[in-house]
Amino acid sequence: MNELRLLGDRYELGEVIGRGGMAEVRRGRDSRLGRIVALKMLRVDHASDATFQARFRREAQSAASLNHRNIVAVYDTGEDYVDGHRIPYIVMEYVEGHTLRELLQEHQRFTPERSIEILVATLDALEYSHRAGIVHRDIKPGNIMITSGGEVKVTDFGIARSLADTGMALTQTAAVVGTAQYISPEQARGEQADARSDLYASGCVLYELLTGRPPFIGESLVSVAVSHVREQATPPSALDPNITPELDAIVMKSLAKDRLHRYQSAYEMRTDLERAAAGLPVAAAADTSAATQLIANAAPATVAAGALPLDDDTPYPDEYEDDEDDERKGFSWWAVVLGALAVLAIAGLIGYLVFNSGGTAQATVPNLVGMTQEEATARLADENLEPSVETEATDDPNQIDTVIRQEPRPATQLDEGSTVTLVVGVAPDMVTVPSVVGVQLEDAEADIEAAGLQRGNVTRQDNEAPAGEVLSTEPAGGTAVAPNSSVDIVVSTGEVAILVPNLIGQSADAATNALDRLGLRADVRRQETADQPEGNVFRQEPGEGEELQEGDTVIIYVAEAPAPTEEPTETETETPTDEPTETETPGTDSGAEGGTETGGDAGTDAGTDSGNETGGDGGGVLGP
Repeated sequence: MNELRLLGDRYELGEVIGRGGMAEVRRGRDSRLGRIVALKMLRVDHASDATFQARFRREAQSAASLNHRNIVAVYDTGEDYVDGHRIPYIVMEYVEGHTLRELLQEHQRFTPERSIEILVATLDALEYSHRAGIVHRDIKPGNIMITSGGEVKVTDFGIARSLADTGMALTQTAAVVGTAQYISPEQARGEQADARSDLYASGCVLYELLTGRPPFIGESLVSVAVSHVREQATPPSALDPNITPELDAIVMKSLAKDRLHRYQSAYEMRTDLERAAAGLPVAAAADTSAATQLIANAAPATVAAGALPLDDDTPYPDEYEDDEDDERKGFSWWAVVLGALAVLAIAGLIGYLVFNSGGTAQATVPNLVGMTQEEATARLADENLEPSVETEATDDPNQIDTVIRQEPRPATQLDEGSTVTLVVGVAPDMVTVPSVVGVQLEDAEADIEAAGLQRGNVTRQDNEAPAGEVLSTEPAGGTAVAPNSSVDIVVSTGEVAILVPNLIGQSADAATNALDRLGLRADVRRQETADQPEGNVFRQEPGEGEELQEGDTVIIYVAEAPAPTEEPTETETETPTDEPTETETPGTDSGAEGGTETGGDAGTDAGTDSGNETGGDGGGVLGP
């Protein structure tokens, strides 16, 4: 096919992601909406085949009419020219995941619990499509996808038919198109299919999920088809004793040869599976006809010629085409039946021996996501499985030191002793904090930045280390931290803080010696005081507890007794010059005396005058 860059002038073509007998699927991109899509295109070598053209268009119509969470969505359909041929295409939802076929090939089989989950989702999709009047007609592991998130998606409605069309006459070449290992008996006989045909195929898928193999196997498609028509499947519990009777009954009822003995709707089968998962009784257990139906009661054992898509080199008995020789035809038919029975018997015996007798013991992989590495390792040991631990950087703190992914997936069956890979989340590539203690600040900053870290806060602290030398870091050197983390630094000032001691009450010499031992100087100041013992320190500056640096001065005040004081003495004082002085005169003397005497007796005039004069100063009290 010539490579198209743009399909329908809208869809960019990418790589091929799947191929089938009728079409190929490519990854694409919707240039208009900018989303990734899956582009299913009819193969060029079938472009001129009207049958394939009609079938492809029918798929587009069928799928486009369905909108369900468990059905791959169809966004658009169209046609474009490729190599001169008009090629139809379908634009579908792009599903990240794997088909059930791929998972079965990788893991062989699933646990009953997971098998039920897958079938319940598949039946939910079928119930929806059946209500819409559409029968899938090709349910098989290759058409059931499991997304990366564990969701189930049914795809490929390539041979789906409307229920209204199933009554149409079916030609021999196009009566049934399906996969031999999952085809219903009525489809193998060339009869019309209905919703119960999809349930038969679903039972085949469930059988393979539980046991690791389809219910019927053979050397050719014809032998497998004959088995679907004539043979009763071996109950799953015969291949795996861990399968419960309820699940056994559900499988066997879905595989009933007569459609009337099967589940009549996807809802009924889904309900029974949900009850089995909950440990409740199931309707199928009461209907033993599904499990005990005899081959002789099956519909006529005729496989329609052309009912199966045979490869060119597939043996096809000539007797099917020889309608004139009944005896030869009957002989050939029973030869095929007996050969198929022999093959099934051998295969069943081998399967039984592998799973129950000589085979390696199986273990179920538990769900380990979210556990710590220690918990997951212990859990694997309980299942006799070996752990292989890998790490993966994560920015989610909740995932650090826990299992974020495992391989293989939970519910996978492995031989005991097999290895299960655990992917444990770790912090982003950790960085080791460099050891910079004793390094100058400038060099320490350079080392921290070279390690992919950032310098944080710088705190200076008095210390005897040289100024600028790093004393410590937070986080400490050697600690593993995330890139670009901050590192706080403590740097020495180069000085040692000295606490001033209490010197009160000490002698001046003792206080001076104490300061000298601390590297401080004493400034002694003596002060007279009668309130403190002489010679003792009674005050200091600065006080106790103050921080000083080496060589700083502390003033200490030392008590000194006051000097003794002299008692005051009597001294003669001279008479002030302005006061009258005594003069000796005869008159004055006698007058004074006379005056004194006559002061009281009223003496002579002369005495009175003289006495008054003198007496005024000296004895005025006595004057008149």
